[in-house]
Amino acid sequence: MARAKKNSAKTGRRHPLATAALLAVGLVVTGAAYAGISTTSATAEVDLNSPAVIKDGEKLFAANCATCHGMGAEGSGSDGPSLIGVGAASVHFQVGTGRMPLAFQGPQGMVKPKQFTEEQTLQMAAYVASLAPGPELPDPQLLTGEGDAARGGELFRINCAMCHNVAGAGGALTQGKWAPPLTGVEPTHIYNAMVTGPQNMPVFSDANITPEQKADIITYLKYIEDKPAIGGFSLGSIGPVAEGLFIWVIGLGSIVALTVWVTAKSN
Repeated sequence: MARAKKNSAKTGRRHPLATAALLAVGLVVTGAAYAGISTTSATAEVDLNSPAVIKDGEKLFAANCATCHGMGAEGSGSDGPSLIGVGAASVHFQVGTGRMPLAFQGPQGMVKPKQFTEEQTLQMAAYVASLAPGPELPDPQLLTGEGDAARGGELFRINCAMCHNVAGAGGALTQGKWAPPLTGVEPTHIYNAMVTGPQNMPVFSDANITPEQKADIITYLKYIEDKPAIGGFSLGSIGPVAEGLFIWVIGLGSIVALTVWVTAKSN
């Protein structure tokens, strides 16, 4: 009887590593929550007109950008263009997507992991914006993805699909350049790209496409990004090229294989 009670007590005991595992999980969850809260609060608290923020941005710019763009952001010939008048939106797009600082000189900047926090990015944006008027950061209400997707799709097909593809899958341009895919891109970066025209992209000012219409385009892109491929495989969403290749390789290949099989069977 005593032995049974002893075994029962052993069965109810926790594993020695259980406490360590619970502690590790708690630290991970707490760290993730803190990172999310701190990032959000940092973004919300950055005042682009604050002299202190502009000063911090100037220091970051001097340490990381002045080599190519000059100490006063006036540019340095072929190495880096002038940033006078590009505005906060341009800096937020280029630095926030990891395109800047450049990894190497090429046809256009590559998307890569960003090297600065959101707060640091906004500080540099504030400094560049202080040098001359330029495109500002968008109103957060325009980035919610709750606009008119149908109207956004029409605007996208008229103004953007010739480079980015009707499904936003991107496409090749001339001289080694390309229009990047728009899936997984943050709404603020899509908006900033429209108002600043980075690299090969034209500028869509508010006179061309109003802020509300830009919000509709973002809504459309997020809609096609989230909706399932009802017709089956999307084939990369790159249009008739992929579909034609599928027909030639899979369709004709199947016909040839069937012909060979029938012939071998009859023989």
